[in-house]
Amino acid sequence: MKKVIFAALLTLAFSTASFSKEYVATGKTHTTLGDYTIELADKPVSINGTLQKAFIISYQNSPLKVTVAVVKDKECENFVVLSDQLSIQYVCTGNYFGVRKLDKALAPEGFSKTDEALNRQEYFHQRIITPGHRETIENTQLIAAYFPMLIKEEVLSTML
Repeated sequence: MKKVIFAALLTLAFSTASFSKEYVATGKTHTTLGDYTIELADKPVSINGTLQKAFIISYQNSPLKVTVAVVKDKECENFVVLSDQLSIQYVCTGNYFGVRKLDKALAPEGFSKTDEALNRQEYFHQRIITPGHRETIENTQLIAAYFPMLIKEEVLSTML
């Protein structure tokens, strides 16, 4: 009987693990949103007609979910960051990593270019976040930590 119960629990554990999302990283934002969790998205995101690998960022103190699509470029990777409040991109030039407004080429895709929720002062502070080239996960962690600061405080307060 013990073997049957053990086998049932083991089967339940494996089946539960197979349906759970793949956690990639966690960290601190040092904002009111609290700690972040990054997980691999279930489905890729279509950018410019091609499917791109994507991550989902969630925050401890907010229902805010941010989708980050990784778009490979000639030199490195760019990151299209999509949320209900603000859509923006983080770019890598090979020399630095920083924030930019969405490319005009993404407008036909239906990605919002409105920047009513954009904290302009923070936007200019994030134009260059770090010099050099970083790996995908490191850049996604930087996005998870810095992106909440791009949203105006009055908009952030409504999400808590």
